[in-house]
Amino acid sequence: MTGPSSPTSVSTKLQRIAELARRVPKVVLTTLAHHIDVDFLREAHRLTRKGGATGVDGTTAEEYALNLEGNLQALLNRFKTGEYRAPPVKRVHIPKGDGKLRPLGIPTFEDKVLQRAVTMVLGAVYEQDFLPCSFGSRPGRSAHNALSTLRNGLMEMKGGWVLELDIERFFDTLDRSHLRNFLDQRVRDGVLRRAIDKWLKAGVLEKGELSHPDSGTPQGGVISPLLANIFLHHVLDEWFESEVKPRLAGPAFLVRYVDDAVIAFASKEDAQRVMDVLPKRFGKYGLTLHPEKTRLVQFRRPALERGGPEGNGGAEAFDLLGFTHHWVTSKRGYWVIKQKTAKNRFQRALKRITEWCKEHRHMPVHKQQQALVQKLNGHCGYYGITGNSRAVSRFSHWVRAIWRKWLDRRSQHRHMPWERFKRLLERYPLPTPTLRPPLYRHAAKP
Repeated sequence: MTGPSSPTSVSTKLQRIAELARRVPKVVLTTLAHHIDVDFLREAHRLTRKGGATGVDGTTAEEYALNLEGNLQALLNRFKTGEYRAPPVKRVHIPKGDGKLRPLGIPTFEDKVLQRAVTMVLGAVYEQDFLPCSFGSRPGRSAHNALSTLRNGLMEMKGGWVLELDIERFFDTLDRSHLRNFLDQRVRDGVLRRAIDKWLKAGVLEKGELSHPDSGTPQGGVISPLLANIFLHHVLDEWFESEVKPRLAGPAFLVRYVDDAVIAFASKEDAQRVMDVLPKRFGKYGLTLHPEKTRLVQFRRPALERGGPEGNGGAEAFDLLGFTHHWVTSKRGYWVIKQKTAKNRFQRALKRITEWCKEHRHMPVHKQQQALVQKLNGHCGYYGITGNSRAVSRFSHWVRAIWRKWLDRRSQHRHMPWERFKRLLERYPLPTPTLRPPLYRHAAKP
């Protein structure tokens, strides 16, 4: 027997919503908010990350939980009556791979809980509409699924032409009027739509100054990835599958992870035609493709020259989701696509390790070890895929070197030579990199 806060009761509600959306794929749904009650908010609270930075009100997850039932009931009442006021998001900036800064919005913890609840309801509806080419921020689909699909598709085509899409400042420039029109086609529940509008208009607090941008959705908000998926489902996914592919001369497929996307073509002519019309297509909905980062890459399988040197044979490489995709010859002499850690991601990760070790060099060694174990496991959990063992091993080596360097600088006197550090590692070991199970098993014969 399950209690009132059991995830099972919430799961049943979501299954009912999904089944309704599946039965009536073209029907607009107008009554969904009644599924959100205190039990539903309690489950949303359980799923909300507790260790994140605080929003503008400074309330932590621990403080919110001190009167959880009362807080959730009050939140529900304000949500249902329309009295809920979405607080501004706190804006911070995080480094990007190109050295620039990416703006990130931090909602209040209570806002995260309500956004999670609304996202759960909307997600149950839109999971019935989203296409297989979309991978980001969807249940049961991951970046590794996207990478596997991309590699296997290119292997089956024996390579081709890859169109890299880069949308300039997507989360900042997303046109809200188009987003509302897209939502109107599927969800017109007044309570849900009112909350979404409040989040879009909530404003941004940065360095003590409040601003109200007239476009975009804050990157970092719990609901933002779902809104991005809804927007690009209409702008790109459906358009490509229903209007573009039937007009192409050869095979092609799209892989999209939120606002990161590539389209692979067997034919250069097809790729060039689509590349020529994409700026107009995106411009129609208020988006701009980066003129330099949106590019067409020749990624055909290189001809294997008997007796010649192994290499990429002139084929270009391209990046997606932190990995560089390139052709190599296998030990058996077949051309295969490998995915290795992108250079900028590798360097950025090492820079973060260096900054952390420098800042925390006076922390007790066992505490440092625990943190570095988590960081290494997280890095290898993402980048440790088949074919990328060299990069993850290099990363592991450099983490050890960086740790030794900053332990050596804990005082003015050098006291951590390599021999002593090796003995320290025996007592406080760092994990040896391990690879995930193979994402692929295809190889193209020469």
